[in-house]
Amino acid sequence: MTTHNEEPRWLSDEEQRTWRAYLHATTLLEDHLDRQLQRDAKMPHIYYGLLVQLSQAPRRRLRMTELARNVKITRSRLSHAVARLEQHGWVRREDCASDKRGQNAILTDEGVAVLERSAPGHVAAVRQAMFDRLTPEQQQSLGEIMKIIAEGLQPNEVGADLPWLR
Repeated sequence: MTTHNEEPRWLSDEEQRTWRAYLHATTLLEDHLDRQLQRDAKMPHIYYGLLVQLSQAPRRRLRMTELARNVKITRSRLSHAVARLEQHGWVRREDCASDKRGQNAILTDEGVAVLERSAPGHVAAVRQAMFDRLTPEQQQSLGEIMKIIAEGLQPNEVGADLPWLR
């Protein structure tokens, strides 16, 4: 972070090219995956991610706050998304037994079925858009780079001002 007295550290030409390529690729990738899921499963990519999180949780259930943290969205946006998933019968909510203020989101059998039907097409779209274009070495490097970036952007201290904690 710069103060008012310091000159900003502008991106070099190479850094600018890398940054723009990253933005371009991630925008196209997210759009590609969202369109595939809308076409094949009638759901946006974010809903698919919620179903996956719940499918991998013990007893197919997570506290709403933990689900928001896992998918990196605000609790308000999560609440809206879960309401839509409930309308489809893919998820249901129930009060948390250990905390009367909390709620759990639970993946229903119908939600499992829609996930099982949509997963093969989604995985094929991910593979075609990303992994089939990279060598094994590039895949490993990309994974390492993304892990470093994510770790630097997600503070672990109590009280961190992150949208999914609000």
